[in-house]
Amino acid sequence: MHFIYQVKEVKKLAGQTLVYGLGTIVPRFLHYAVLTPFYTRIFTDTRDYGVVTELYSWMAVLLVVLTYGMETGYFRFVQNRGESEKVYSAALMSLFVTSVFFIALVNVFIRPVSAAMNYGDNHDYIRMFAVIVAVDAFTAIPFARLRKENRPLLFSIIKIANVIITIGLVVFLLKIAPVIYENSTGWFREFYNPDYKVGYIFAANLVSSLVTMVMLMPVILKARFPFDTSLWKRVFTYSLPLLLAGLSGSVNDTVDKILLRRMIGPEEGLAVLGRYGAACKIAVLMALFIQMYRFAAEPFFFERANQRDARQAYAFVMKYFIIVMLIIFLGINLYISVFQYIIGANYRDALAVVPIISMGYLLYGIYINHSVWYKINDLTRYAVYITITGTAITIVINCLFIPVFGYMASAWAHVVSYGTMIVFSFLFARKHYRVNYEMGKMIPYFIIAIAFTIFANCIKYKNLAFELAVNTLLILAFIGYAQYRDGFLTLIFSRNENRNNK
Repeated sequence: MHFIYQVKEVKKLAGQTLVYGLGTIVPRFLHYAVLTPFYTRIFTDTRDYGVVTELYSWMAVLLVVLTYGMETGYFRFVQNRGESEKVYSAALMSLFVTSVFFIALVNVFIRPVSAAMNYGDNHDYIRMFAVIVAVDAFTAIPFARLRKENRPLLFSIIKIANVIITIGLVVFLLKIAPVIYENSTGWFREFYNPDYKVGYIFAANLVSSLVTMVMLMPVILKARFPFDTSLWKRVFTYSLPLLLAGLSGSVNDTVDKILLRRMIGPEEGLAVLGRYGAACKIAVLMALFIQMYRFAAEPFFFERANQRDARQAYAFVMKYFIIVMLIIFLGINLYISVFQYIIGANYRDALAVVPIISMGYLLYGIYINHSVWYKINDLTRYAVYITITGTAITIVINCLFIPVFGYMASAWAHVVSYGTMIVFSFLFARKHYRVNYEMGKMIPYFIIAIAFTIFANCIKYKNLAFELAVNTLLILAFIGYAQYRDGFLTLIFSRNENRNNK
């Protein structure tokens, strides 16, 4: 009966993950399936896409700074039903104040900020960039509330609308508008600048972020005064270490894209960064699942923290999470001959990084799964120790080896860094919240997945159809092994059995 209960819990988490996937995977899939091919074909000069890659890397870092762990802090303190509304209001007001302050600060110091980011001639890029980050940071708490209230459908609708608006505006501004411009002699020529190109991407993103905030207004307006200062201090004290950890984690994920340009050279660096960034977009499909899973897992883990069998549930979830992630890993890398068409031909010489980057993301997913131990025990300072160590490793590897190996060094830095973070997380958890994950039993899965990937990359196939047929058999063999070892398919199709056992 205990196994049946665990199966029910995992299937519930999987169901929530799939629904939240509408708000994460679907928008991101639309982004990659539409915008990535679009950008890498319309920007034949890879330096243009290098600009997009670099600025969105900065955006990821600053988004962590401007949310400063408040999402997780909200989930931690909202468990007390008597204070749930006060927690929401305190977190939301806090992010509102800091977001407005950030916009003002960037605009006051626009010249030095633009110069520091090497965009001294593009102040408007940086102004739009600042508003996008600030709005996205502010709306993090309303989205968190939707997750807490188990309203994944509304969450997903708003997220999907955001991407659809972005796609529509980008396609119009970069593809349709130039044609109108060429055939126009009136007001449109004064309104539209065909040379602005990359700037229109940020303009489209700005509009979609503002529309998202408007759509969230019914949730935002649930905030109530007065502002509970003492409660805010408790939430902030809990969240601050998560800011440092999140910042380190974000830097860990993006610093390679920031360093490549600076270490290779302004122009050539942008071109290399464009190719590397485009190839990473294929591997990021792994990260999409992890993000989707995290949205569902955080509330799930906190809700079960006080249950007697919580540790067994965490171990159970970890095992099947790894199996699913390895199947996705194989799907990306064994079907790379299909996925390569996501990016333009000028960018495909960087595809060698895809297996490495995707393995790095898999390791990151394991760390995210394991990190529940310090979150539920208010030991978030350990997140700082772990992620700072990982970030230091990433920076050192990039600085030492980019001049020799280029972006391949950046790819391997992810694997080494996230692998080290997993080791440290397990070592710290042994003292404070030990869970028997039996990770040794998962090693054969990794060996098989890596062996299949190497095999697929070494073999020269007669044609694409034959390649896909062989690689599909390899994936099916892996799934068959997972069924033999851990009843993977039984878990998925156990619905009727559970009913009978009841």
